[in-house]
Amino acid sequence: MHGLTPDALVYDVSTAAEPAVSPDGRRVLYSVARADRARDLNTRQIWVADLASGTHRQVTRTGDRNRGARWAPGGDRIAFVSDRAPRSAVFVCEVDAVGDPREIVRHDAEISDLAWAPHGGAIAYCARQPLDADAASPTANAPRTTARIDYKRDSQGYLGDDRRHIFVVDLANGSRRRLTRGALDRAAPAWSPDGLWIVTQVATAGVITSQLEIIRVDTGDARRLGEEDGAIATWAWAPDSQSLLFSSDPDRSGQTEFFLHNLASGATRRITTDLAILPNGGFPALIPPAQPLWLDENRVLFAAARNARSGLYVLDVMTGTVAEEEIAATQRNDFSADRTGTLVAQTEASPEALGEIVLRDRRTGASRALTNLSRPLVGGAGLTWERVETTHAGYAIEGWILKPPGFSPATRYPLVMDIHGGPQAFYGYGFTTVQLALAAAGFVTLFCNPRGSTSYGRAFTSAVFNDWGGHDYGDLMAMVDHVAARPYIDHHRLGVFGYSYGGYMTSWIIGQTDRFRAAVCGAPCFNLTSMYGSSDIGHSFGAHHWGGPPHANRDWYLARSPSTHAHCATTPTLIVHGESDDRCPIGQGEEMYTALKVAGCEVEFVRYPGGSHLFQRIGPPSHRADYLTRVVGWFEKWLVDSGQ
Repeated sequence: MHGLTPDALVYDVSTAAEPAVSPDGRRVLYSVARADRARDLNTRQIWVADLASGTHRQVTRTGDRNRGARWAPGGDRIAFVSDRAPRSAVFVCEVDAVGDPREIVRHDAEISDLAWAPHGGAIAYCARQPLDADAASPTANAPRTTARIDYKRDSQGYLGDDRRHIFVVDLANGSRRRLTRGALDRAAPAWSPDGLWIVTQVATAGVITSQLEIIRVDTGDARRLGEEDGAIATWAWAPDSQSLLFSSDPDRSGQTEFFLHNLASGATRRITTDLAILPNGGFPALIPPAQPLWLDENRVLFAAARNARSGLYVLDVMTGTVAEEEIAATQRNDFSADRTGTLVAQTEASPEALGEIVLRDRRTGASRALTNLSRPLVGGAGLTWERVETTHAGYAIEGWILKPPGFSPATRYPLVMDIHGGPQAFYGYGFTTVQLALAAAGFVTLFCNPRGSTSYGRAFTSAVFNDWGGHDYGDLMAMVDHVAARPYIDHHRLGVFGYSYGGYMTSWIIGQTDRFRAAVCGAPCFNLTSMYGSSDIGHSFGAHHWGGPPHANRDWYLARSPSTHAHCATTPTLIVHGESDDRCPIGQGEEMYTALKVAGCEVEFVRYPGGSHLFQRIGPPSHRADYLTRVVGWFEKWLVDSGQ
């Protein structure tokens, strides 16, 4: 496998994330994630890079998860979250200090999203707390009662009325105050430059829907911005604290636009219409939003994606015009800059790396890698790739093929297509561990962005609504036809893999065609009617994508559910699923397994205890390695070992 074995991709690769540029632009904080094989733990430690000398130094060594480091406004101290205390706690220290950092505050629940006050004397943060903080904790086997629709959340489990709130801690005396009320989750607090207000994202009852909440710090008085059924992606205060810029998708089309709210008048003005780029709003529980940066009173720098590429753009808030400053064939997340907006740091995945920190000097236009953690293994594996494109039903469909080490066009290879989740997400110029493991094992790996994928504009990304299993399926088959026609592809040895929405499409495909010799289906949406009522987002996301609740569109639910057609499947299929998945609940995998088993299809079902919908990314290292091993092994069994 030329180094990129499933085991190596979990245990031998370190990745960098969470960059934070010091206010003076001289240093950059970042965290390094590693897997601890002996203890079966994912660890994270904080490092600092001195840009003048080029040296990197590990800042934290105590505790397994040190994360979210942020510079104080003066650049003299840092704050970070650590599990080194018996509970989650915030620590503050001078980055060059010798000795232990000072613990500021701790909670029973996990702390996140640190934000320094502009005066440097307080820190705002998020922590989960029951609606009634004084109520006695229920016993482990006590009955759990709820009267709300958003009572559970993937990766968090059963919530009841427990929610993430905004707290402010005074660094001088350690006193803390809860700033928010009500049983709604908050995230990513941001102080106004004058220190009088905090704005935070608040998840509404739709779970994946959100608004902004502007809170007066001294009184707790609050107001809401945005549509209750919409979605907020990014936000940033103007330098004078009188305006707030935010990107929002009020219609949940999959494409956000920019808006400007005036604090004094309460008026909100839409700035852009039909953006061709997608501002980077991150991904809940994994990637924070890439918050824009005001360069002056009229111009805002922000990160966005266009046609699966990452870029930096400047928005003029008066005219709504957007100028491209940089575009790169990589996938970048996070966003941090010095106080002048000159030096920008982001996390980058590329064809040669899984997660590194990249810096851009906006004065010179030069970009460079700050870290080199995953590149030696990934970039040195001998994989090659190629962009491909085909057309189907009025749209150009973009894709990529990843080729094995030592690739020869004179050899015929098995082909595996990987389908992304979402569906409003995208693949691009940064390869997943599944794609790398498959290519290293000798498979040509194909992945593409069918309609419904983001970063291609509103019309393209919204074309999937009420058409799952329709033209999106046609787009994927058109891409398979396009690539399988190449002389180096053995069209008798085709495989398909997908997770989440990709799991939906995989389970749909094997009920529609027998052209694939093997399939691996991860966390599928298999029965849309039961998915609607059992998923943490089914009542909101499902109704939006599937034309309403099941009773309002019953024939469509039946026709477009893979469960309706599973009895036709003959493709040998491996189902992989986390047992604590609340997004695509384990019952979906169970229904699929039973249907295929009864149909006489060759099928295996692998369940990961305690695994959330994101277990393959944040679960225990042993589960992640097992998952990759089984995916590769299944395709080896049916596309290689079973004969050609």
